[in-house]
Amino acid sequence: SSHFPYSQSYRGQFNYIRNSVKVVVDAYEGTVDYYVVDENDPVLQVYRNIFPELFKSMDEVPGGLESHFRYPQDLFEVQIETFARYHMTRPNTFYNQEDLWTRPIEQYGGRQVLMEPYYVLARLPDAEELEFMLISPLTPENRDNMIAWVAAKSDPGNYGDLVVYRLPKERLIYGPAQIEARIDQDPEISRQIALWDQRGSRVIRGNLMVIPIENSFLYVEPLFLLADNVEIPQLHRVIVAMGDYISMQSSINDAIFDIFEREAGVARPLAAIPTVTGDEIPLPGVGTTQVQDLSAQQLSEIRSMWRELLTALEEGNWTRYGQLLTELDDKINNQ
Repeated sequence: SSHFPYSQSYRGQFNYIRNSVKVVVDAYEGTVDYYVVDENDPVLQVYRNIFPELFKSMDEVPGGLESHFRYPQDLFEVQIETFARYHMTRPNTFYNQEDLWTRPIEQYGGRQVLMEPYYVLARLPDAEELEFMLISPLTPENRDNMIAWVAAKSDPGNYGDLVVYRLPKERLIYGPAQIEARIDQDPEISRQIALWDQRGSRVIRGNLMVIPIENSFLYVEPLFLLADNVEIPQLHRVIVAMGDYISMQSSINDAIFDIFEREAGVARPLAAIPTVTGDEIPLPGVGTTQVQDLSAQQLSEIRSMWRELLTALEEGNWTRYGQLLTELDDKINNQ
């Protein structure tokens, strides 16, 4: 709606947006059910008074269906773009617009575009279990370093919960554009891309993903190769960056293990995460963490677990996939 009272307009298009109802269509008989996920929506309350028999409560959702609900990407984009301005709580800072944030820029298909939020199965820094969520990094306006990231949870029981992690301003944390620049500056990767991107084929850089892992971030970008006589691009390489390392391999597991192996034998301290006061929410963990030496046997065990995880993914065995991902995460972080 564009007529909700006392609400600011979004890009001159509307000033009110909610995702209060999940509409489910039975694929066999075409029956349509409307399940209410936000009982407090005032507009929905009006519709419920008009059509009292139309809407159903979440208690009536069939077993197993609720786990398939996803937090909507378009709503999330509106929320994070609004939050990028209204996160400022100090009047003077807000009045002078001194701390504006924005969605980051990434390279996609040979051009620079706004980075889209993406769904991941990950474990938040202060959580014990993996969660399915929609996430997006944020950068300061006119700067490329990452200043925060936002997650919208989709799992039953936590659906719709929004979590913001503010990153310390005094610590440089690479944003998507900076990772893209580091990829461009890598001589071997640049040479390979130039070689593939010749007459008869074209290299397409896919969406960059920033995935939080403990006190660090994993950056993943796929490379696709499109031949002139083929309409569908083929996944050709995967680029993974973490810390000071960048690796381009034929698969994501090869790239991740290449980084692990290059880190093995090097006790590389992660930068300390300082305690931040006021409205700043730091990532958990204070002090210095050492990446311990990994023996050949430990690397072999991790490789074996990773292959099992990929097998579960290919088979669509999500229960086993989640268990293995948790075990692999514990294995890596407890070495």
